[in-house]
Amino acid sequence: MTPSGFRELVSGRRHGLAASLARFALGFIEPPYTLAVQWRNRRYDQGRAIVQRVPVPVVSVGNLTLGGTGKTPMVQWIAGWLRQRSARVAIVSRGYGVRSGSVNDEALELQQRLPDVPHVQNPDRVCAARQAIDAFACQVIVLDDAFQHRRIARDLDIVLLDALEPFGFDHVFPRGTLREPATGLRRAQVVALSRGELLPPAEKERIRQRAQRLAPDALWLETTHAAQTLVSADGSQTPLGWLSGKPVAALCGIGNPAGFRHTLAACGYPVAGFREFPDHHPYTPADVETLAAWVRALGVAAAVCTCKDLVKLGGRTELGGVPLWALSIGLEFRAGQAEFEGRLAALLLK
Repeated sequence: MTPSGFRELVSGRRHGLAASLARFALGFIEPPYTLAVQWRNRRYDQGRAIVQRVPVPVVSVGNLTLGGTGKTPMVQWIAGWLRQRSARVAIVSRGYGVRSGSVNDEALELQQRLPDVPHVQNPDRVCAARQAIDAFACQVIVLDDAFQHRRIARDLDIVLLDALEPFGFDHVFPRGTLREPATGLRRAQVVALSRGELLPPAEKERIRQRAQRLAPDALWLETTHAAQTLVSADGSQTPLGWLSGKPVAALCGIGNPAGFRHTLAACGYPVAGFREFPDHHPYTPADVETLAAWVRALGVAAAVCTCKDLVKLGGRTELGGVPLWALSIGLEFRAGQAEFEGRLAALLLK
């Protein structure tokens, strides 16, 4: 099932007997998974599980739900902000789907955008952080996707909520998309709402109030993910307006394809066809051949993907005889930026 299909099911938007039975079955699996997560969290809360600290400040960026909430743009922004202040920073992540000796799509994307920031991937993030400190003499560690990875102590815990799906349809996986019960948000020191511009003010305020009840002491941020330019695998760039009003074929292998769809719409790109793959999907030669035939049949001006997908498509600058472009996304703040920068600055004084 595609990420979008799964969300259609667990959100209740998919109707019919089969969908109802599927949700009923998933509801039986939800309680044991939830209990296991709560048991694990309780061990850390009560001090029965050891939390290890490394000798430099640690900033964690994570989320409550499965899939994309915009962690990579936030990690990039934080690391870039720290580098601008001459801090030696390293990014540490689990490295989902990484084979020995390689890095995943997120690391490749960040390497292109932040070539002077090392990225260490290891499921043992304590070990990875220590490796980054020893190898690169870094002064700050930024943990990517680590809110649930509680074994490493952090000095600033940031949780992103996607405005399109902030609380995982109020069910823990597999009945919903929550990684843990929403009460886990109480551990957050910063809560950032991404893509809030897609909601009416009243709905956005309801999300803020609920987050404040769950994490009353957390700083509230509002961010948006704005497309900045079109980039090609050869490093060339072109303005977003070049494709405005022209039909495109869109493809992605990310956690939440709905966000990519909204970005395409905001750019004014008519989508003639949309293909989605699972998050971190490794494109095979057969995939590329099938996609090329699909693009040719659509007769579009270009194929458009995310930067995560572009780095996995083998350096291709075209697909099906038309240019292949990725949307370069940047983070913009709509609320809370000054105080957030103050908290980051305080880490540099430790």
